[in-house]
Amino acid sequence: MIEKIKTVAINTIDIEAKAITSLTKSINENFVNAVETIATSKGRLIVTGIGKSAIVGQKIVATLNSTGTPAIFMHAADAIHGDLGMIQDDDVVLCLSKSGETAEIKVLIPLIKNLGNSIIAIVSNKNSYLAQQANFVLHTPVEQEADPNNLAPTTSTTVQIVMGDALATSLLAVKGFTPNDFAKFHPGGTLGKQMYLRVSDLYPKNEQPKVNINIALRPIILEISSKRLGMTAVLDDDENLVGIITDGDLRRMLTEEKEVNHLIASDIMTVNPKTIDSNALAVNALELMREKSITQLIVVDNSTYVGVIHLHDLIREGLV
Repeated sequence: MIEKIKTVAINTIDIEAKAITSLTKSINENFVNAVETIATSKGRLIVTGIGKSAIVGQKIVATLNSTGTPAIFMHAADAIHGDLGMIQDDDVVLCLSKSGETAEIKVLIPLIKNLGNSIIAIVSNKNSYLAQQANFVLHTPVEQEADPNNLAPTTSTTVQIVMGDALATSLLAVKGFTPNDFAKFHPGGTLGKQMYLRVSDLYPKNEQPKVNINIALRPIILEISSKRLGMTAVLDDDENLVGIITDGDLRRMLTEEKEVNHLIASDIMTVNPKTIDSNALAVNALELMREKSITQLIVVDNSTYVGVIHLHDLIREGLV
């Protein structure tokens, strides 16, 4: 039984992988024209289908919307019972169907053609009704489904998804969609936060520990303890940043020094501390912390000390 399970699983992957590879032959003039039609359209892309193709269509809509191409899903069965009204004059329609001969599709396509909208078909059967009626055909050939009975939509839905991804990424490239654009559509997710969350959004929530360069040991310890960031900035008499003292610096000092009462901040501090500009992306702060194996950074604004960002701040935002 174990070997049978492995054999079926591997065979499924092999069948679908071959089908995906064969899609490269479908990236032709038809595909280019379809991309250009969508890219230059003043309307939206209406994606429709039925059955498993409808589920794939919803996934394609989600991908398109998140990459800068306005798209709406319209179920083929619902379309012929009122939802056809969502199609506007400048919209382009993308229809998904393995056979291209489904009853609902045959009813729907003439209605769309009467409206005058361009139709793009993602279809496996090039000789089908859908393929013959569409303005552009994105062929998704399927020799066999991946299940042992060659019945369940597996390979056919996989190639539809991949063709949809190819369409979305091509549109992304044509429109010059940037990582910053992506972040606008993903403000609540980790990916979005990596692109828009800045150090200035985080450090004001923390205390601003600081001591003068000539201050004695006891006030230094009290400042670090009371501000609870495991460090304090060291400033000169003109409030310029000159160093940092961390918990680790204190431990090393106590290990190495027998007499500590005479020590002041300048004796303990690390000069040239690692800093980050307040306007920098938070993910850049994380990268610097990882590179230097530290857990906090001094935040500066035009070289002026303004606060501290801690690794815990980045963890709370889900960046770690």
